[in-house]
Amino acid sequence: MDDRPEKKKMTIIVFSGELDKALASFILATTAGSMGMEVTMFFTFWGLNVLKKNEGPIKSPGIMRKMLNRMNRGGTKRLHLSKFHMMGAGTAMIKKLMADSNIPQLEELMRMAKDLGVKFIVCTTSCGMMGLDVQNPEAFRTELIDGYAGAATYLGAATDAEVNLFI
Repeated sequence: MDDRPEKKKMTIIVFSGELDKALASFILATTAGSMGMEVTMFFTFWGLNVLKKNEGPIKSPGIMRKMLNRMNRGGTKRLHLSKFHMMGAGTAMIKKLMADSNIPQLEELMRMAKDLGVKFIVCTTSCGMMGLDVQNPEAFRTELIDGYAGAATYLGAATDAEVNLFI
């Protein structure tokens, strides 16, 4: 019989692909993970941009999906601020202020989250709509940083969680 208390759980829906919102999501995830909580992050719609790889093309079926992915490439190095982006100057300033304050950049926060056991779930429905090929697992892994599952997987985690956030 295991007398250890059950871990508290937290889920985060990452809906936005904006840098400041991605940073907030990963700061909360790593903080909860470091406190021993079980954390699940569900990336959907524009939140997929956070997990897109910075290099390489995205192969999308159909002209509309190709156009969408060309205009909306994603990747941690391409994310903009939700306010005061100022054609890249605001984003560069935030990154510099973070470095000067010894705050980890998004890529480091993502590595920390993985090291802490934070689970990443990528919405298969959003992937299909955005033209990311979920039927071809090898192609899918080359376009996104992590694996994928459906909304039901997220809802299973959220049902048992004490904290559920939408960012």
